[in-house]
Amino acid sequence: MNKKLLACLLAAEAGVVGVGEYFFKYAMTTYKKKPDSKKLMRSDPFYEDKVWFNKFDKENWLLKTKKGLTLHAEYLNHNSKKTAIILHGFMSYGEGMGAFAKMFYDLGFNVLLPDARAHGESGGKYIGYGWVEKEDILNWINQVIKRTGENSQIVVMGQSMGGATAMMVSGMKLPPQVKAFIEDCGYSSVKKELTYQAGNLANIPHVVQFPVIEALSFVNKIKNGFFVGQASSVKQLKRNTRPFLFIHGGKDHFVPTEMVYENYSAANCPKELWIAPLAGHAMSFPMYKTQYKNHIQAFLEKYGLLNK
Repeated sequence: MNKKLLACLLAAEAGVVGVGEYFFKYAMTTYKKKPDSKKLMRSDPFYEDKVWFNKFDKENWLLKTKKGLTLHAEYLNHNSKKTAIILHGFMSYGEGMGAFAKMFYDLGFNVLLPDARAHGESGGKYIGYGWVEKEDILNWINQVIKRTGENSQIVVMGQSMGGATAMMVSGMKLPPQVKAFIEDCGYSSVKKELTYQAGNLANIPHVVQFPVIEALSFVNKIKNGFFVGQASSVKQLKRNTRPFLFIHGGKDHFVPTEMVYENYSAANCPKELWIAPLAGHAMSFPMYKTQYKNHIQAFLEKYGLLNK
């Protein structure tokens, strides 16, 4: 091979790997552990819910992973056999789901709000987009059962990355106490979402998106333990048999609305789908507060999870 051509090819390859490394840092690490506190505004649609949540006397739970990470969660005790485990999204943390906690508490549930690894007060350097975190959630599920007993009834709900995490958890071998799942605006696979964001947010030209994502995936395998192509909500949903409620904004341009149809079609279980017509990403609840609560309550009632 011509030496000049070989040099050009090697330089191009190095450039792609370099971009992959950069995009890994952009996508798989957090620039801060916990979002800055914001003054609560009365214009916030969840103002009263958040005031209630901030005043609630919450318990701090800790969990050690096999590799020695310390994970953190907050627990709201309702002295109930029913518990909702609520999973936050990318760059958020458990306390950010306070309005969801109030909704489930009002329905008679204890509430557990884990901080995902590399978020909030949990340890970890890298984000697993639900694929790594699914093992953490299984451990939290077991902690809940230890607390509330063998007659526990557990619902797992997540939003955005938390929604994808819920879908990925659903395909695991789970204890019978896990009764149902709810996800709001979760992606169908990590690879599809990262590829979409490579063009949508990072403005990486379409022609080089594939090699860049492959380079990112290689780096992620070394540092984070998995190739991004492994992390599929769709594949996990095919293994799930528990009831599932899917929610998505009709105007979501961060996790495209079409992904929810792929997720819904993959689910081989009792399932329901609600599209909040004008909602953008993670905006279904604030824009359609009453309808949102009604859909969740009806879903829980249908599958016997609001019984005393």
